Amino acid sequence: MKAWQKLLAQMHKILDEDEENKNYGVRRMQIALEQRGIKRSLSTVRRAMARGNLLHEDRKSPDGLTKADKKAMRPQNIIKQDFSAQEPLRKLLTDITQIPCKDGKLYVSPLFDCYNGEIISLAMDTNMKKELCIKTITEAYKNFDIPSGAIIHSDCGSQYTSDEYKKTLGQLHAVQSMSGVGKCWDNARMESWFATLKKEKIYQLDTTKLTVEEVKTIVWRYTFAYYNTKRITTVNPDGLPPLVYRKTAAKKSAA
Repeated sequence: MKAWQKLLAQMHKILDEDEENKNYGVRRMQIALEQRGIKRSLSTVRRAMARGNLLHEDRKSPDGLTKADKKAMRPQNIIKQDFSAQEPLRKLLTDITQIPCKDGKLYVSPLFDCYNGEIISLAMDTNMKKELCIKTITEAYKNFDIPSGAIIHSDCGSQYTSDEYKKTLGQLHAVQSMSGVGKCWDNARMESWFATLKKEKIYQLDTTKLTVEEVKTIVWRYTFAYYNTKRITTVNPDGLPPLVYRKTAAKKSAA
C-alpha cells in the first residue's frame, strides 16, 4: 500500500467516527490526523483527500435576513469586526437565519461566544419577531454566569432596535453593539456559523419534506451534540471543539 493510500485509510477512520465528520475540509482533517499522531502538510492532506474524492466545494454564505428600521436609534458598533475574545462570555454575537420546511419556515436565533466559537443559546420558532431574539438572550443568562458589561452584537434589524429588546439587555447589564446598515461583514463570524450549519447539515437534506419540529430537532442535535462538543474548531488551540476548549481552559486557570 502506498503512503497516500495509508493516509487515506486513516482519514476514512476519522470520517467513520461520527456521521458529521464527513464535512471535514483539508485543515480540519489535518488537525484530526495530528491529534492521532500523524503529522502531514496541508498540501499532502489535500492531495490524499483529492485522490480519495473527499474534497467538497464551499457553498455561498447565507444572505442577511433581518430588515433595518431606518427610523430607530441604533447603538454604535463597538466590536468593529474584532471577533477575538480573551475570556468566555464577554463578547457575544447573535442573528437570525431561516430554513424552509414542509409546513412553513423555521427561524433560528443563536448566541455565539467569540471566545471559543460556542453556541451558548439557541431559540427557534416559526416567526422572527423580537420575542424570538429576546428569548435567545434570556435563556443564555439563565444557563450561564454572564458578567455585567458583556457585549452583545447583532445586525440592525428591527427586532434588535426594538424598545423591548433594548430594555432586556439593559436589565441584564449587557452592552449592545450593532452592525452598520447593509454591512454583513460587521457580523461575519455569526454569518460564518450559519454557513457552517447549512453546508454541513441543512443543505444535505431536503428540509421542504420535513416538518418544522423535525428540522428543529436536527438543528438542535447538530449544534449541541456535535458542533459544540465534537467538531474540530480551527481557531481554537489544538483544534479543540468549543465546549472542550472552554472546560480545558477553565481547568488550567483554576490550577
